[in-house]
Amino acid sequence: MDNLVLALMILGGLVGLVVGGELLVRGASNLAAAARVPQLIIGLTVVALGTSAPELAVSVQSCYVGKTDLAVGNVVGSNLTNILLILGTAAVVAPLMVSHQLFRLDIPVMIAAAAALYALGSDGSISRSEGITLAILMVLYLSWTVVEGKRDAKRLEEELEVLTPQTTPSGLRAYALNLFLIVVGLVLLIGGANYLVEGCVQLATRWGVSELVIGLTIVAIGTSLPELVVSILASLRGKRDLAVGNVVGSNVLNILAVLGLSATVAPEGVNVADQSLRFDIPLMVAVSVACYPIFLTGKSVSRVEGIAMLLLYAAYLAWLVYSFGVLNEPPGYGSLAGFLTPLVLAMVWPAVKRRRLVGSSVKASQGG
Repeated sequence: MDNLVLALMILGGLVGLVVGGELLVRGASNLAAAARVPQLIIGLTVVALGTSAPELAVSVQSCYVGKTDLAVGNVVGSNLTNILLILGTAAVVAPLMVSHQLFRLDIPVMIAAAAALYALGSDGSISRSEGITLAILMVLYLSWTVVEGKRDAKRLEEELEVLTPQTTPSGLRAYALNLFLIVVGLVLLIGGANYLVEGCVQLATRWGVSELVIGLTIVAIGTSLPELVVSILASLRGKRDLAVGNVVGSNVLNILAVLGLSATVAPEGVNVADQSLRFDIPLMVAVSVACYPIFLTGKSVSRVEGIAMLLLYAAYLAWLVYSFGVLNEPPGYGSLAGFLTPLVLAMVWPAVKRRRLVGSSVKASQGG
């Protein structure tokens, strides 16, 4: 199989995942709306899971065929991509707003899920029982999200206009059409996952690169395309806190749902490579923790902070390529320390910025 065929296989798999996820979300949303399920519930469940559908399809398929490193790389890489690339890009398009609910619930849960992944994988694997536990936590998280969302239903309904249908045709023909969209979406998701996984495994073998690295880069970026589209669309349409909520919610579901279900279907559980424990997963935890103080300043993500996220992501990808292509060894704790330094500065800067703002306000009031 030559390189062109492999490239077409991977590209075709990515297209199948993105289109399949879109059709699945559209069909399920329309069907739920036709059945008079509230739009709020559709947005908080169907759409949230729909944007994570490509990661789920790839990870479950990878575990089913015994390529668990690809599954872990996909989840960890997608979470890093979501925060650094997608949020960074959306913030550059327009400064993002962060809602109060994210501080109370979703961001702490995202940090806890990232820390749980490190803790569960510290022994080198995530067992089937641990995967089932993560899947149960996913159900609890979605249920809690819906309950909390109902308390602020009017605002969330307006935000979710970006993602869910406003008017849905009813009748037998509409039901049949939406069921058809769901079936086609599922077929494209499964077929796309098969092609993508097979192409990436072949590519890793040919280039001598580990499946983990392929999962952290090519697969992670490809399966994060739905989140990228939704976040940029939300940012352009002025739903700027939805762009942040989409990423945070997706990161939670990637660990609880994607990795949880993947570990559930894997006969021997999901293997967690030593490289992931020494570099990628700790970096994901650090990036997740860094979100809280960054978001807290003015409850927003500025363009400057977005540019900083993009630069950090570019440095991360460049270091992966350099480590494996030049040094011929995976990045370790030394590399982690190098990446943690700018993250610590990023966490300290909001406090300094807030202190300056408070000082300026005090001086202005005294002067007045």
